[in-house]
Amino acid sequence: MRFLTVRELRNRPGKVWGSLAVDDIVVTNNGRPVGLLIGVDDTSLEATLETVRLARAQTAVARMRRSAVASGRATMTPRAVDAEIRRARRRP
Repeated sequence: MRFLTVRELRNRPGKVWGSLAVDDIVVTNNGRPVGLLIGVDDTSLEATLETVRLARAQTAVARMRRSAVASGRATMTPRAVDAEIRRARRRP
């Protein structure tokens, strides 16, 4: 995996497109990752998009589970969950 600044991407885009066939590229701005460029072709576009979306969903679920454990909500009973839902629905 290669790292590339936003400025480099703007100034030399042709070099970037050619290297995507070989390697994935992390785009950075002020030293922080802001995007990921991955190579695809006509035959792999849909499968790649599906895989990326699935990975994002799994990451979100894992983050929610960690949050639930940290806050103690992971051990709530179904009755407590239902009560919490009722309270949330009553809020304006």
